[in-house]
Amino acid sequence: MKLKKFESINVIPFIDVLLVLLTIVLLTSTFISKGIIPVSLPSADNADDIKVKKEVVITITKDNTLHVNKEITGLENIQEHILSLPKDTPVHINSDKDSKFETFVNLLDMLKKHDYSNVSIVTEK
Repeated sequence: MKLKKFESINVIPFIDVLLVLLTIVLLTSTFISKGIIPVSLPSADNADDIKVKKEVVITITKDNTLHVNKEITGLENIQEHILSLPKDTPVHINSDKDSKFETFVNLLDMLKKHDYSNVSIVTEK
């Protein structure tokens, strides 16, 4: 009795398995990134609260007015608001290209004076 030689490998079942695995990975990664998967967390007596780092967006308009969250205006009011936040809070500065450079420097000086180091300047590509 002679064994029959295979001239080619049947890869269709292998491709089917790979497509199913790819589908599972894509579905679970989108659920995880959007936080849709419901989780019932256990309770603990000595649990620490997670501090959510919220970013602060400071906008300098064309007429050199400073805004934070469209509610707080003026350097003094912004300074009071920023001092209530942790020092590692991300601060993003949106500055109009026609605004005075002096306003921008005053803002950076205030942030540096209070030791805020996580400052980024938002630009357009």
